[in-house]
Amino acid sequence: MRKIKCAIVDDSAVQRKALAEMIKKHPSLKLLACFRNGVEAKKSYAAKDIDLMFLDIEMPLMNGFDLLESLDKRTQVIIVSSKSEYALRAFEYKVTDYLLKPIDPNRFERAVQRVLRNSHTAFNKKDNSGLFVKSDYRQVKIVYSDIKWVEALGDYIKLVTKNANHIVLSSMKAFERKLPDEQFLRIHKSYIINLKKVENLNHAAVEIEGKKVPISRKRKEKLMNALGF
Repeated sequence: MRKIKCAIVDDSAVQRKALAEMIKKHPSLKLLACFRNGVEAKKSYAAKDIDLMFLDIEMPLMNGFDLLESLDKRTQVIIVSSKSEYALRAFEYKVTDYLLKPIDPNRFERAVQRVLRNSHTAFNKKDNSGLFVKSDYRQVKIVYSDIKWVEALGDYIKLVTKNANHIVLSSMKAFERKLPDEQFLRIHKSYIINLKKVENLNHAAVEIEGKKVPISRKRKEKLMNALGF
């Protein structure tokens, strides 16, 4: 069974160490990184590749809620806080669970089991060949392999496929979460591409069936890794 890749974001060295020990002892978890604040986590590519983030709220530079707002990819989040007063707001972000410090081992285990159930459900959803979108007032099934790229259009997106283009009411962030991570990548604030459709690339753009799609500087390294360079 694939282990859940984790990161800890907490400004307390004592709390990071205690939580790291619990994660390392759990057979279903793998600790990838520890960060002292949200700024460190946001800048790190490791933070973008994780499945689960253990996140404190009260931190310098960038608090936990600010980090949640900035995440490009929907990562499962367990809030770990010494205060219960943030719980209601935290669940507005659809966090997986909320743990109070000091963490009770039994409560930690229940939170991890919830993560595992969510991961299993998400994996099964990604086994499907496509998804439904509302376009021209009707529900249309889009096969993942037919998608070339997704382009931002204000409050809408343009979904470019093999057979047609579809204008869908959605943000890029929300639509990105619906796509399989292993096949699609956001390479620019305005573009998500199907990695399997890339024909050529240079330092500034990728080419998909004659269309040059720009690459943002901060996403270039992740694209190169995804393409195996």
